[in-house]
Amino acid sequence: MTSELKVAIVQSDLVWENPMLNRAQFERKIATIPVDVALIVLPEMFTTGFTMNASKVAENMDGISVVWMQEMAVNKKAAIVGSLVISDRNQFYNRLLFVHPTGKIKFYDKRHLFTLAKEHEVYSSGNHKLIVTYKGWRICPLICYDLRFPVWSRNTEKYDLLLYVANWPTPRIQAWNALLKARAIENMTYTIGVNRVGEDANGHQYAGKSAAYDCQGNLLTNFEENKNEVVLLTVSKPQQDTIRLKLPFLKDQDFFEITK
Repeated sequence: MTSELKVAIVQSDLVWENPMLNRAQFERKIATIPVDVALIVLPEMFTTGFTMNASKVAENMDGISVVWMQEMAVNKKAAIVGSLVISDRNQFYNRLLFVHPTGKIKFYDKRHLFTLAKEHEVYSSGNHKLIVTYKGWRICPLICYDLRFPVWSRNTEKYDLLLYVANWPTPRIQAWNALLKARAIENMTYTIGVNRVGEDANGHQYAGKSAAYDCQGNLLTNFEENKNEVVLLTVSKPQQDTIRLKLPFLKDQDFFEITK
C-alpha cells in the first residue's frame, strides 16, 4: 500500500485518426516523466481523437496500441490509463484501459454515449462500473460524457480517486470545470479530469483545462489553456481519510440500484 500516489496528467493535442503518430508523441512525453510517478493518465481516444469512424481505426484487445500501452507501463513501472477505439465481439467500444506496471489490463466501456455526436449509433454502451485497486488505492475511471451523470459516478464503492479522460470541447468548458469540482465534493474524493487540446478534423476546438481537485473541491493543479503539457500531482490517502473522518458525509448518502 502506498499512502501517497504521484500522478502525471498528460494534456495533449491529438493527430486525427493516426494511431502511429499519436503513440509516437505520447511515447516522447512519457519518456520525460520522472521514475517515481506511479500513475500516468492520457486523454479519451488518445490514439485517434473523438472519431465516429470506428471501422477505420478500431483495434482488438491484442492490437498495436493495447500492446504499446502494456510496454509503456512495464518499461516505466507505472500504471497507464487512457481510452481507445476497440472492436470486441463484432461491436465497437470507447474503452478505457487501466494497464498495471505488470502489463495486466482492466477495462471500462463508456456507459454514457454522446448522442449529440451520434456516438450511440456507432459504439455500444458499457454497463459495468470499474473499481481498480492499485497500490492500496481504490480508483474509479470514467470517460468524458459520464461526467454529466452523477448517479453513475456516485461513490457507493468507497473509492479514493475518481478519474475522467475526455475530449471535451471549448464551448462547453465551463460545464467541465463546474462538474469536475462538483464530483469531487459530492463524492468526497480526489477527482482528476484529463482533457485534450487543439482542433479535430470536424473543426471542434479543445482548450484542455485538465484539472485535479481534492475532496473539498480545492483546485490542486494549474494547467495553462490550449497548452500541451504534463503536470505532476501527489495525492495523499491519509490526508483524505482524515477529512472524511472529520466530515463523514458519505455515510449519509442515498442508496439506490441502477436497473438499466
